[in-house]
Amino acid sequence: MAGIKRKSAGAGAPEVKDKSKKVKVDKPTTKREAKHDVKPVKKAKKAKEESSDIEESDTSEQDNGFYGFSAADGADVDMSDAESSEESTKPNGKAQKEPSKKPTSDAAESKLAGLNSTNSREAHAKQKALARERKAAKPNADIIERSKKLWEKLRLKSHVDKEERKGLVKELFEIITGRVKDFVFKHDSVRVIQTAIKYSTMEQRRMIARELKGEFKVLAEGKYSKFLIAKLVEKGDPEIRDLVITEFYSHVKRMINHPEAAWIVDDIYRAVATPEQKNRLLREWYGPEFSIKGLSPEGTDSAELSAILKDSPDKRKPIMGYLENQINSLIQKKLTGFTMLHDAMLQYFLVCEPGTEQASDFLEHLKPDPTTKEGEEADNVDLLKNLAFTKSGSRLMSLCFAYGTAKDRKLFLRPYKDTVETMAFDQHAHHVLLAAMAVTDDTKLSAKSIFSELLPSNDALPEKVLNLVNDARARTVLLYPFVGDAKWLLDDNTRERLNELYAIRQTTSKKDPNIRLQEIAKNIEPQLLTAVTARAADFASFTFGLQFMGEVLVGAPEVEPAKRKEALAEVARLSQSILDSALPASAGDNKATSHGKNMLKMLVQGGKFDPVTKKVIPVEPALGFADLLWPQIKTNIVDWATGQGSFVVVALTEAEGFGKKDEVLKALKKEKKALEAAANPPGAQNGESKGKKQKKGDKSDSAPRGNAGAKILLEKL
Repeated sequence: MAGIKRKSAGAGAPEVKDKSKKVKVDKPTTKREAKHDVKPVKKAKKAKEESSDIEESDTSEQDNGFYGFSAADGADVDMSDAESSEESTKPNGKAQKEPSKKPTSDAAESKLAGLNSTNSREAHAKQKALARERKAAKPNADIIERSKKLWEKLRLKSHVDKEERKGLVKELFEIITGRVKDFVFKHDSVRVIQTAIKYSTMEQRRMIARELKGEFKVLAEGKYSKFLIAKLVEKGDPEIRDLVITEFYSHVKRMINHPEAAWIVDDIYRAVATPEQKNRLLREWYGPEFSIKGLSPEGTDSAELSAILKDSPDKRKPIMGYLENQINSLIQKKLTGFTMLHDAMLQYFLVCEPGTEQASDFLEHLKPDPTTKEGEEADNVDLLKNLAFTKSGSRLMSLCFAYGTAKDRKLFLRPYKDTVETMAFDQHAHHVLLAAMAVTDDTKLSAKSIFSELLPSNDALPEKVLNLVNDARARTVLLYPFVGDAKWLLDDNTRERLNELYAIRQTTSKKDPNIRLQEIAKNIEPQLLTAVTARAADFASFTFGLQFMGEVLVGAPEVEPAKRKEALAEVARLSQSILDSALPASAGDNKATSHGKNMLKMLVQGGKFDPVTKKVIPVEPALGFADLLWPQIKTNIVDWATGQGSFVVVALTEAEGFGKKDEVLKALKKEKKALEAAANPPGAQNGESKGKKQKKGDKSDSAPRGNAGAKILLEKL
C-alpha cells in the first residue's frame, strides 16, 4: 500500500506517539488541504492490502510539499476501525460469519398453503353465492334469466333451423311483451331485445317501438341501449322512424354534444330521416327559438340559412353567433365526423359574403397551421379529411379552394397527402380533387400533391392505373386534365359542381383554364404512357380502357416521344383484337360497341374531332400511328375495309403524313367486288327509306344496310 501523505503545518516532521495505533491528524482548514485529505478505507479488497506492512511512498515528500510517515519509522496507522466495528475477526484474520437461521420445515409450509387455499376457495364460494342471491333479489330476475337462455340459442345462426327459431322467437315475445322497458336499460338484457327485433315481424317491431315511446332520447344516451335504436330504425318502417325522430326534436343541441347520443342522432339524420325531418333537426343549430318550433310535427320549414335570413334579416347576428358557437364546440371536442356538422358549416359559409372579415375568419379557422413541421399533424387535419367524404363537406372544401389564395390552396392540399387514393374512389371526395385541379394555378403543386400517390414510380404503377380507370369516379380524376368536363366523362352532379367553381375562379385565379389542364397533363403523361405500354391488352378489354388509351396517346404529344411511340406500337400490334372486341355480342345484336374502332380511327387521323369546326385537329408533333398500323393489317385489309374497321381504312387513305396511301388503294382495287358486295348487300334499303326514322321498338324493318365505310372507299378508287 502506498504511503499516506498529508500536508504538514511546519517544516519539520510531525510528532507521532509510539503507543497509539492512530495518528491524530489536524483538520484541514483550506480547500486545498481538504482536497488531499485521506478518507478512511472501510473494506480491504485484496489480501495484499490487508497486510500490516505499509510501504513507503515512492515520491519525494519534499517535492510534493508533504511529509509522510511509514511503519518502518515506527508509526503504525490503523485505518480499519470502521471495518472492525462491522465484522468480528478470527485469530487468523478472516471474518467470522454469523450462524444462519434455521429454515422452516417443508411440512409446515405445505400445511399453511393448504389452509390458505381452502380459506380462499370457501371465500370465493361465499362471494358467488352472495352475488347470486343479490341477482335473484332484483326485479324481473327470473324472466331476464329465461330470456337470456333463449337469446343464447337464437344468436347461433348455423345451429338453429327455421322452425326451431320461430318457436324460440314466439316464446321470447311471450316473455318480453309488456315488459320491454324492464329489459332495455340493462347492458345484458338489452341484447335480448335486439335479437327479438332482428327475427321479429314488422308488427312485433311496432309493438316494441310503441312500448318504448317516450324513452328514445334516454336510450340514445345509453352506452349499450343506443344500439337498440339503431337496430330498430334499421329494421323498422316509417312509423317506427317517425316515433324515434320526433323525440329528438328540441334536444339536438344536447344530444349532438353527448358522447353516446351524438353518433345515433347523426346516423339517423344521414341515412334514415326524410328531407323534412332533416330540415327540422338542422334548424335547431340556428338558435333556441328554432328548437321550440321543432316541437310541432307539422310544417316543412326550410333549413336553408340564406332563405331564413332573407325573411328575417334582423336575426342575422344572433343566428350566426349561435351557429358559430355550436360549430366551434364540436370542433374543439374533435367530434368532426358528423354529417350534420358539415351541413351546418356549409350553410354558415354560404351566407358569408366573399371577401368580408367573416368569410376570411372562417377560412382562417379551416386552414391547417402553416408552422407545423413535417411529420407533425395540425389540430384540424381530421376535420378537413372528414369534410371531404360527405356531400356538404366536399362542396365546402371545393368552395374553400375556389375562394382561397394561392397559399391557402397549398395549405388545404397538405392534409390530403396520404388519402388521395381513397378520395379518388369516393363519390364525394373526388370532387375535392377535381376542384383543386380546376382552380389551382400552381400546376406543379397540384400534380405532385394529387398524383404522387395515384401514380407511384414503381412496379405497381400499371396495376394502379388499371384499377383507377376501371372505377367510374377515379377515372374522372385521371382523365380530367386531358378532356376537361367532357360529357361522356362527368355526370350531371359533378358538372354542376364544377360550373359553380368556374364562375368563382374568374376572379380568384389568373391562369387560363386550358393551359392549367395542359400543364397537369404534361406532368402525368410519362407515367400513364408507361402503364399503357405495360398493360395495353388489359386496357383494350373494356370500354373505358379504350377511351383512356385514346386520350392519353393523343394528349401532350410533345412529352416523352420515345415512350409514346412504344405505346403506339403496342396498340398497333393489338389492333386486330381491339377490332374484334367491337363485334356484336350475339347473332341478333346489330349494335356493336364502337369504342375500339373509334380509338383506332382517332389515332390514325392523328387528332381529335372538333364539333365546332367539324374538322379533325391534328396534334403536333404528329403521332405517325398510320405507319405503325399498316404493316399489322396489310394482310387483312379487305376484312377491315368490309367490316367494322372500314372507317379506320378510310382514315388511312386520308391521314396526313402517311406515305403509303397508294399502296392501300392498290390493295383495295384488287378486291373491288368484295367492297361492292359490302356496300350494297342483297336486299339492302334504298336511299328513300334511309331518311325515314324508325320508331323505337319497331322491328318490322329488319333489312340489312350497306357498309358506309365501304361506300366511301369505292368512291376513292
